[in-house]
Amino acid sequence: MTMKERANKLKTDIPAVYIALKKKETPTIAKVCAAITVAYALSPIDLIPDFIPVLGYVDDVVILPALVTLTIKLIPRDIFEQCRNESKGLWQDGKLKKWYYALPLIAFWCFILYLIVKVIWF
Repeated sequence: MTMKERANKLKTDIPAVYIALKKKETPTIAKVCAAITVAYALSPIDLIPDFIPVLGYVDDVVILPALVTLTIKLIPRDIFEQCRNESKGLWQDGKLKKWYYALPLIAFWCFILYLIVKVIWF
Protein backbone atom coordinates (compact mmCIF):
# COMPACT_ATOMS: atom_id res chain seq x y z
CA MET A 1 0.00 0.00 0.00
CA THR A 2 1.47 3.37 -1.02
CA MET A 3 1.64 6.40 1.25
CA LYS A 4 -1.09 8.13 -0.76
CA GLU A 5 -3.43 5.14 -0.37
CA ARG A 6 -2.70 5.03 3.38
CA ALA A 7 -3.41 8.75 3.70
CA ASN A 8 -6.73 8.37 1.88
CA LYS A 9 -7.65 5.40 4.06
CA LEU A 10 -6.77 7.44 7.15
CA LYS A 11 -9.09 10.22 5.93
CA THR A 12 -12.02 7.80 6.06
CA ASP A 13 -10.89 5.86 9.13
CA ILE A 14 -10.66 8.84 11.50
CA PRO A 15 -14.30 9.88 10.93
CA ALA A 16 -15.28 6.19 11.21
CA VAL A 17 -13.50 6.01 14.57
CA TYR A 18 -15.45 9.09 15.68
CA ILE A 19 -18.73 7.48 14.63
CA ALA A 20 -17.75 4.26 16.45
CA LEU A 21 -17.10 6.34 19.56
CA LYS A 22 -20.78 7.30 19.64
CA LYS A 23 -22.15 3.78 19.08
CA LYS A 24 -23.33 1.90 22.16
CA GLU A 25 -22.19 -1.42 20.64
CA THR A 26 -18.55 -0.30 20.78
CA PRO A 27 -16.68 -1.78 23.79
CA THR A 28 -15.64 0.64 26.54
CA ILE A 29 -11.89 0.19 26.01
CA ALA A 30 -12.35 0.90 22.31
CA LYS A 31 -14.34 4.05 23.16
CA VAL A 32 -11.53 5.28 25.40
CA CYS A 33 -8.96 4.62 22.69
CA ALA A 34 -11.24 6.21 20.07
CA ALA A 35 -11.66 9.34 22.22
CA ILE A 36 -7.88 9.65 22.57
CA THR A 37 -7.42 9.12 18.84
CA VAL A 38 -10.03 11.69 17.81
CA ALA A 39 -8.77 14.21 20.36
CA TYR A 40 -5.20 13.76 19.13
CA ALA A 41 -6.27 14.04 15.49
CA LEU A 42 -8.17 17.28 16.14
CA SER A 43 -5.71 18.75 18.61
CA PRO A 44 -3.61 21.66 17.40
CA ILE A 45 -0.93 20.55 19.86
CA ASP A 46 1.40 17.74 18.77
CA LEU A 47 3.77 15.69 20.91
CA ILE A 48 6.58 16.89 18.66
CA PRO A 49 6.00 20.39 17.24
CA ASP A 50 5.86 20.55 13.44
CA PHE A 51 8.50 23.29 13.23
CA ILE A 52 11.21 20.81 14.28
CA PRO A 53 12.68 19.51 11.01
CA VAL A 54 11.85 15.88 10.17
CA LEU A 55 10.91 14.89 13.75
CA GLY A 56 8.00 17.33 13.72
CA TYR A 57 6.11 15.20 11.25
CA VAL A 58 6.83 11.88 12.96
CA ASP A 59 3.66 12.14 15.01
CA ASP A 60 1.60 12.82 11.90
CA VAL A 61 3.14 9.91 10.02
CA VAL A 62 3.60 7.37 12.82
CA ILE A 63 1.67 8.17 16.00
CA LEU A 64 -1.71 9.06 14.53
CA PRO A 65 -1.87 6.04 12.18
CA ALA A 66 -0.75 3.82 15.10
CA LEU A 67 -3.56 5.18 17.29
CA VAL A 68 -6.09 4.65 14.51
CA THR A 69 -4.86 1.10 13.91
CA LEU A 70 -5.02 0.24 17.62
CA THR A 71 -8.52 1.66 17.90
CA ILE A 72 -9.72 -0.26 14.83
CA LYS A 73 -8.36 -3.50 16.30
CA LEU A 74 -10.35 -2.91 19.51
CA ILE A 75 -13.64 -2.29 17.67
CA PRO A 76 -15.52 -5.38 16.45
CA ARG A 77 -15.12 -5.74 12.69
CA ASP A 78 -18.81 -5.58 11.76
CA ILE A 79 -19.37 -2.44 13.83
CA PHE A 80 -16.34 -0.72 12.31
CA GLU A 81 -17.38 -1.63 8.77
CA GLN A 82 -20.76 -0.09 9.51
CA CYS A 83 -19.04 3.06 10.82
CA ARG A 84 -16.74 3.18 7.80
CA ASN A 85 -19.77 3.06 5.48
CA GLU A 86 -21.44 5.88 7.42
CA SER A 87 -18.28 7.99 7.29
CA LYS A 88 -18.11 7.83 3.49
CA GLY A 89 -21.18 10.04 3.26
CA LEU A 90 -19.87 12.72 5.63
CA TRP A 91 -18.03 14.72 2.99
CA GLN A 92 -19.99 16.00 0.06
CA ASP A 93 -18.27 18.14 -2.61
CA GLY A 94 -15.35 18.79 -0.24
CA LYS A 95 -17.62 20.14 2.50
CA LEU A 96 -18.67 18.44 5.68
CA LYS A 97 -22.19 17.15 5.20
CA LYS A 98 -22.87 16.85 8.91
CA TRP A 99 -21.38 20.14 10.06
CA TYR A 100 -22.41 19.65 13.67
CA TYR A 101 -19.54 17.16 14.11
CA ALA A 102 -17.30 20.24 14.21
CA LEU A 103 -19.11 21.72 17.23
CA PRO A 104 -16.85 20.16 19.92
CA LEU A 105 -13.79 21.62 18.21
CA ILE A 106 -15.45 25.02 17.87
CA ALA A 107 -16.46 24.91 21.54
CA PHE A 108 -12.89 24.04 22.53
CA TRP A 109 -11.44 26.99 20.62
CA CYS A 110 -14.08 29.36 22.01
CA PHE A 111 -13.13 28.24 25.51
CA ILE A 112 -9.41 28.80 24.79
CA LEU A 113 -10.20 32.25 23.38
CA TYR A 114 -12.26 33.04 26.48
CA LEU A 115 -9.35 32.06 28.74
CA ILE A 116 -6.90 34.19 26.74
CA VAL A 117 -9.20 37.23 26.91
CA LYS A 118 -9.75 36.67 30.62
CA VAL A 119 -5.99 36.52 31.30
CA ILE A 120 -5.25 39.63 29.23
CA TRP A 121 -7.98 41.86 30.65
CA PHE A 122 -8.00 40.70 34.25
